[in-house]
Amino acid sequence: MIVFVPYIFTIKEPFSMKVILATSNEGKLKEFKRLFLNLDFDIEPQSKFNVPDAVENGLSFIENALIKARHASKLTGLPAIADDSGLEVDCLNGAPGIYSSRFSGKNSTDEKNISKLLSALVNTPVSERVARFQCVIAYMRHSEDPTPIVVQGSWKGLIALTPQGDHGFGYDPVFYLPELKCTSAELGQEEKNKISHRGKAMTKLIQKLSP
Repeated sequence: MIVFVPYIFTIKEPFSMKVILATSNEGKLKEFKRLFLNLDFDIEPQSKFNVPDAVENGLSFIENALIKARHASKLTGLPAIADDSGLEVDCLNGAPGIYSSRFSGKNSTDEKNISKLLSALVNTPVSERVARFQCVIAYMRHSEDPTPIVVQGSWKGLIALTPQGDHGFGYDPVFYLPELKCTSAELGQEEKNKISHRGKAMTKLIQKLSP
């Protein structure tokens, strides 16, 4: 006797993988969430899990990105993404570089960092204020991931004489784009994401993570 067992079809709920963003910077969190809209990733800031900032004692953007991603993944048990980014000014021998966020000292703010940068360039003509934003993003599946994904993006411009614009964060108000005749702080978020260092790096990461 043959018994037919009915096959029960189940519809899976859309799956969204939770990924920790290893930053306390609200500006970065907003950019990452917007850039990840087309992937099934639920991006959560490390602060939601009471993860303190990692000690950034690396000597390069790559080292610091890996340090931050590993730190967040280890303390949460979840995949983690970290970016380490900064501004390099040619006539300052690449400064502030990996120290961009704390350029003006222990209690740095965006305003203090910009003020120190402009003071350092006070006698430098605009044509010699060549600079570039650098961004390295690291993705770790777990804290012991032996093959983390690492991508990089850069964005070239000039340092303006005075801050302009109300969007963005960090050095955006003084990062002048000659081809657009404005600073990055005068760009809308969508336009900025298409051409910025972080947008370029994120595009590379998304390509590597896409099925």
